[in-house]
Amino acid sequence: MPDPAIEIDAAGRTLRVSNPERVIFPPTDGTDPITKLQVVEYYLAVAPGIMRALRDRPTTLERWPKGVHSGMVLSTREKGGGDAFFQKRIPRGAPPYVETARIQFPSGRFADEICPTEVAVVGWAAQMGTITFHPWPVRRTDVDHPDELRLDLDPQPGTDFADAVRVAATAHELLDEHGYAGFPKTSGGRGVHIYVRIEPRWTFTEVRHAAIAFGRELERRRPAEVTTKWWKEERGATVFVDYNQNARDRTIASAYSVRPKPGAPVSAPVTWDELIEVEPEDFTVATVPARFARVGDPHEAIDGVAHSLEPLLELYEAQGRGDMPYPPDYPKMPGEPKRVQPSRDRDRSRPPA
Repeated sequence: MPDPAIEIDAAGRTLRVSNPERVIFPPTDGTDPITKLQVVEYYLAVAPGIMRALRDRPTTLERWPKGVHSGMVLSTREKGGGDAFFQKRIPRGAPPYVETARIQFPSGRFADEICPTEVAVVGWAAQMGTITFHPWPVRRTDVDHPDELRLDLDPQPGTDFADAVRVAATAHELLDEHGYAGFPKTSGGRGVHIYVRIEPRWTFTEVRHAAIAFGRELERRRPAEVTTKWWKEERGATVFVDYNQNARDRTIASAYSVRPKPGAPVSAPVTWDELIEVEPEDFTVATVPARFARVGDPHEAIDGVAHSLEPLLELYEAQGRGDMPYPPDYPKMPGEPKRVQPSRDRDRSRPPA
């Protein structure tokens, strides 16, 4: 029989947790199993940090209602029918304190996504099987103008976290040169994410161009280690700067989000000094609450300044290389080059006349 539901306090609200002893993360390498209740309690323990990442942001929920067990599959845009899925619309039966924001997809369709305003919303989503929170880089007061530039350093096969950290050091130098305050975090895997708060004056397209310019400059400075090439067959053993994470409807796991991987790793904010010393596996549901209680949130100052994108947009124009491909599920975008991988491009493979 299912475990009886229990009620816990979520910053003054009573939160009902059904099946609290359901194992969400099975034990691995001597670690204890992690239950649904423990996931909920984890998010409540880091409440100031997770709310700093999610507050007033339309947020997609990555739900694993059966837990994260071997053989389970996440449904994607290309292939449905998995054990886990992305919830982009508010679920039926949500409590009245769960608020929403209306967002528009590249297709032109709309959706009312949850928009966390208090930690009880996060706890409710976690008790509904949400493992990872994917916030948009906008606030609900203006859903068409991002207030955050996201730099995603993604190690490709043949590279690892240490490679991403070395590239992040150069990214830090470049940010300093432009007067930008960057806030790094682990991805919860092998990558590094860097967030820069910006004035909400520019479109998704312009923010994406700024990310392209930043990535190209990193590529110029570390040509053997960094790539901005969209097609995987062209990347090689490099760290990919995923500029498309700044496109409309593309999101990154938030700071303090749990990732659906063995051991329940967490996408953890760190200081620049810490980044060169840590390993991704240092940060888990079991370890981060104590760290948070001890050192607080390394991203506490992130909202203290909002930068102008003008320097990076000027760099984009000065580079003179134009736009780059969008993800395959997007409609053809203005100014976008031909969207076909090089090995299938008949024009490129045809010998000259």
